[in-house]
Amino acid sequence: MRKKVILLVNTGTPDKPEVKQVRRFLSEFLNDSRIIDLPWVLRKILVNLVIIPFRVRRSARLYRKLWTPNGAPLLLNMENLILKLRIRIGENHTIYGAMRYGNPSLKEVLQKIKNISADEIIIIPLFPQYASSTTGSVNSLILKQISKWNIIPAITFTGQFYSHPAFLNVFTKQIKKYNPESFDHVLFSYHGLPLSHIKEIHNGKYEADCNCKIKLPDYGTFCYKAACYETTRLLAQRLNLNQESYSTTFQSRLSKNWLSPFTDATIVELANKKIRRLLIVAPAFVADCLETLVEIKEEYGELFKKSGGEELVLVESLNDSDEWADVIIEIVDDRQ
Repeated sequence: MRKKVILLVNTGTPDKPEVKQVRRFLSEFLNDSRIIDLPWVLRKILVNLVIIPFRVRRSARLYRKLWTPNGAPLLLNMENLILKLRIRIGENHTIYGAMRYGNPSLKEVLQKIKNISADEIIIIPLFPQYASSTTGSVNSLILKQISKWNIIPAITFTGQFYSHPAFLNVFTKQIKKYNPESFDHVLFSYHGLPLSHIKEIHNGKYEADCNCKIKLPDYGTFCYKAACYETTRLLAQRLNLNQESYSTTFQSRLSKNWLSPFTDATIVELANKKIRRLLIVAPAFVADCLETLVEIKEEYGELFKKSGGEELVLVESLNDSDEWADVIIEIVDDRQ
């Protein structure tokens, strides 16, 4: 019988919410050339002498807010999801989970896979929309590591899955639990990216002039911005939302030269327009993490109320739900 491996990969988390561990995590994360696309020397100076020294203590405080008695939610959800997948998929596949940054280390997990002499590896980066800094970084590291192996098995990269019917159905079902029609507005918030990352995909076209807010352009298959707007449209159609009742924004920016409109600025604008109850959906995240539980739920929740809003509600992500485990199996079956 062929040895098939399924490998789930997410971004990662520090081992502990303390300065030392957060510093190590940020160093690995931010020194990735696909995260900050500057020449090596400039990136090292910027990351290690500017960004990390100024961010590490605040980041540690934020992670302490996120932490549970059992650890980081992102890792716990990964572990629980793998247990459910092992029950569903039986003996036909061996299932592993890894983090691109932090632990369980992607490099170490790949070594375990090498040791069992797998015939086929099915890679599932847990990012619905492709970005060079997420799926691209995961795939790049995997190819680099496996290229060193003497025996290279068959490899399947599942790629982006935001338009997969099963993914859309399970996310729609999750949103419906919150009765979106009872809110004044629904905000679809996606993790932001530097505009320089988007320009790489636009064939020389100026990002702001692209019509990907309206439709998916022919050249936009791997344009993160286009995929985010398309995700919103597909979910809004399933939810029967009218165009005035929802919008698309981008969060977690490090500068003004990132994808806009910005989620925090839009929240203030909506509150000023007398929007009192706001529902936020984060379809770029399949598991709740710092960006959803702290940035959106806590920080943006406070910002909304300070700006005149009454209630901001975050739709819980798919996390380790049975329905999400079923979708992953379906994604695997479709790619084989």
